[in-house]
Amino acid sequence: MRVVVSGGTGFVGRALCHALVGSGARVVILTRGPTRDLAHACSECGAGGKLEFATWTPERAGPWMDVVDGADAVVHLAGASVADERWTPARKELLRSSRITSTALLCEAIGRAKNKPSVFVSASAVGRYGMKTGDAVVTEDAPVGDDFLARLTEDWEDAAKPAADAGVRVVHPRLGLVLGRGGGVYGKLAPLFRSFVGGPVGSGTQYVPWVHVRDVVRALQAMIERSDLSGAYNVTAPEPVTMNAFALALGASLGRPAAMRVPAFAVKLAMGAEAAEAVLTGQRAAPKRLVDAGFAFVFPDLRSALADLASVESAVPVTV
Repeated sequence: MRVVVSGGTGFVGRALCHALVGSGARVVILTRGPTRDLAHACSECGAGGKLEFATWTPERAGPWMDVVDGADAVVHLAGASVADERWTPARKELLRSSRITSTALLCEAIGRAKNKPSVFVSASAVGRYGMKTGDAVVTEDAPVGDDFLARLTEDWEDAAKPAADAGVRVVHPRLGLVLGRGGGVYGKLAPLFRSFVGGPVGSGTQYVPWVHVRDVVRALQAMIERSDLSGAYNVTAPEPVTMNAFALALGASLGRPAAMRVPAFAVKLAMGAEAAEAVLTGQRAAPKRLVDAGFAFVFPDLRSALADLASVESAVPVTV
């Protein structure tokens, strides 16, 4: 199997590519980076000739689009980080273009390919449901929200429609907050807790739609391999928890208290009012379609997920 992956050098992408290569797949990572880094990257993964890199320009068409021809699957994970910077007009435009334009270009590449992939897995997010869902359980049939992230995510998914029109199976993993060592929300919060300055963010009553990175990788692999999976799937653990419960569990897993609450005003001051709402609110997202499809989570509850991440054994690269 040959799989083309955008965002393959990111947090989730690295874990996915490692697992795909481990299963015997040939993986081609679309990257902006120089080709001189290929040997080092391949040696880190232990992939040998099974891992390749292709330079792409996700803002515009180019020769890179030919790499899609003959692929069995294309997985699109690329996109600027939502939480890294304040949402200035320029940043918001980048958040949109890095997702929507790149998705449209990949669909164009799929459409022109003589040998089309059988599946296009194009990432999405539970932010599609909006920031005002409160404690209501949201499944895949919940309506679209009316805020910036919701509209962005809706347009992101819509950009993949040309691939479906070309006869390719399209799957949208609506990702929650992915927990894993070396990146994501866990990578940011765990050091704070270890330094005794961790605690809930905001009121603490907002829900955290968390999921372990190993389950994310397994879900993505299922979407690649199973022809019966199509459309949108919430990729979140079956047991979302409130921020208060999340902070207490994270502290306990590291042998630390969770007493240093971060007030809402501090989050707004640091991130800006609009971006802060994405942190101060949440979605009680449930993976209904995945569960109905028979997908079994390795880490369905937060305690087992955090225990795994805190263990010495989980310091090795993620495998599935």
